[in-house]
Amino acid sequence: MSIEFKPIDRTNYNECIELSLNEEQRKFVAPNIFSLVQTAYEPNLYPIGIYNDNKMIGFILYDFDDELNGWSMSRFMADVNYQNQGMGKLALQKFIEFFTNKYGRLELYTSAAVDNQVAIALYEKFGFEKREVVEYEVGGRKHKEFRMVVQL
Repeated sequence: MSIEFKPIDRTNYNECIELSLNEEQRKFVAPNIFSLVQTAYEPNLYPIGIYNDNKMIGFILYDFDDELNGWSMSRFMADVNYQNQGMGKLALQKFIEFFTNKYGRLELYTSAAVDNQVAIALYEKFGFEKREVVEYEVGGRKHKEFRMVVQL
């Protein structure tokens, strides 16, 4: 495996949109097309593709969150065809390295739905700790998530 990151731009946004999750996971992660639209209209959002051997296998959206006054990994997903192969773990490890090389050793936030045990376990393996439960509504749908943070 050779994991690397590339910014999402006009050359690869279709690949990003075509990435998919299984039915159960779709309730936990916003569609990539929604994330890309957000990047067009909201400041400080950085979309990157996760690549393995020049094939996009996943997506990360990270940002500077004014509410938290800190950096956040807002979206993290691996395409359903590349799950359970260790690529997600390696991608998260490589993202943490990428982030610290670019921004230094800071706190990094993320969140996971309170019933998304797979994501919570993955984040905890990398030192993220649950801070609080956050509830909000988007498009008439209520969400309840753990806000998690790691000191890099």
